[in-house]
Amino acid sequence: MNILFAASEAVPFAKTGGLGDVVGSLPLALKGEDMDVRVVIPKYDAIAKTYKKQMKWIKSIHVPVGWRNQFCGIEMLEYRGIIFYFVDNEYYFKREGQPYEYYGHYDDAERYAFFCKSILAILPHIDFKPDIIHCHDWQTGMVSALLKAHYRQQPFYEKIKTVFTIHNLKYQGLFPHGVLEDLLGLGKDYFHHEGVEYYYNVSYIKGGLNFSDYITTVSPAYAEEIQSPYYGEGLDGVLSAKKHQLMGIINGIDDEEYNPETDDYLFKKYNIARIEDKVLNKLELQKKLKLPIGEGIPIMAIVSRLVEQKGLDLIEHVLEEILQLDLQLVILGTGDNKYHKLFSDIAMKYPNKVSANTFFDNGLAHQIYGASDLFLMPSLFEPCGLGQLIALRYGSLPIVRETGGLKDTVKSYNEETGEGNGFSFANYNAHDMLYTIKRAVKFYHDKKVWDGLVKNAMKSDVSWNLSADQYKSLYNRLINQ
Repeated sequence: MNILFAASEAVPFAKTGGLGDVVGSLPLALKGEDMDVRVVIPKYDAIAKTYKKQMKWIKSIHVPVGWRNQFCGIEMLEYRGIIFYFVDNEYYFKREGQPYEYYGHYDDAERYAFFCKSILAILPHIDFKPDIIHCHDWQTGMVSALLKAHYRQQPFYEKIKTVFTIHNLKYQGLFPHGVLEDLLGLGKDYFHHEGVEYYYNVSYIKGGLNFSDYITTVSPAYAEEIQSPYYGEGLDGVLSAKKHQLMGIINGIDDEEYNPETDDYLFKKYNIARIEDKVLNKLELQKKLKLPIGEGIPIMAIVSRLVEQKGLDLIEHVLEEILQLDLQLVILGTGDNKYHKLFSDIAMKYPNKVSANTFFDNGLAHQIYGASDLFLMPSLFEPCGLGQLIALRYGSLPIVRETGGLKDTVKSYNEETGEGNGFSFANYNAHDMLYTIKRAVKFYHDKKVWDGLVKNAMKSDVSWNLSADQYKSLYNRLINQ
């Protein structure tokens, strides 16, 4: 099987969130003798120069965008055994900052219309004919519609199937209706409820939902949730109608990058047989962050985008009460100024209990996972979540709300059976969260119980192995239809 992943980002070249991690690591789990998996992303200016120097020029073509024929350079690079293709156009992608931040709506409509068209246009020129194009999130949502409208009658394209994965339904790529013809070259026959129309706008994500051969999302629970009005972001009707073409497959993590036994960022490497070495990471992190040093003080970590979705309003509501507990709170992440100020202010008030790091540093993130005892992630909604998976890998017990992938991956401690790999609560309620934090801190001081829970967490399979098998099975079914 030949599979082409199409996405707006992929680690290590570009990342704004979990999408980049998934597209960077899932192909590694899928590749094998019977499967050639490759990836195409834009060539952003922010890609590190070390990678740009390794890229090999293939050729240039022109791609129509509205009335213009735009330059499209095609470059490639092999990274960890996976071939990555890069679509080059300086007008669209040579910009400072994140891939899709600080730019107007119409601008992103045009940039990703060009990208969707380029994905299809480059195929005859790269010596790789995919059986399946696996598209990810709204930025590639229109590939399936364009394939049907402009390419399906050509012999090269007639048997290509498409899979569309929803990573976060909240971000849909909604643009004025004029982009349909002006940028995408699609007629009005695509502008209806079963096409790409959404309240008189064009929805790029609906292109993926309505025209792909199959839809996946990043956890079984989220696949169920998005068929309801509360989580469906206005598309629950579309998703309910397509429930027989919809499947939730839980994300994994790159278990080579996130491995406490080999992680060079850690102060002291450890594994499940040497859990006692984990505490040495705590002592060193406390020293680094200028917190009181003590191995008996539980560290509760938040490594996250600092946005409302992550349940930070729950934390804000009971933050003073949390800090009356015997614990230290370490925060790492960027996001809304409201939460930057919240955590910076509370760190000034409680310098011996709080370390607020309102920036992102990958090395420090690894050190926090390795040092922390608890990992707080009380999300309002969470399609999958990677933070809790990394925390489990490092033996930091997650405290989560039971939603989406958090519900699928974290099993709350059962005092009767000893089962569980973390702690959870169901209702989106600050005092339910506070009760769960208190419960976790209580068990932290019971060494026998705690060591068993840490081992349970580290035994959790957070790799891509099972999920990769599910994707392979799906690809096989589609190809053989």
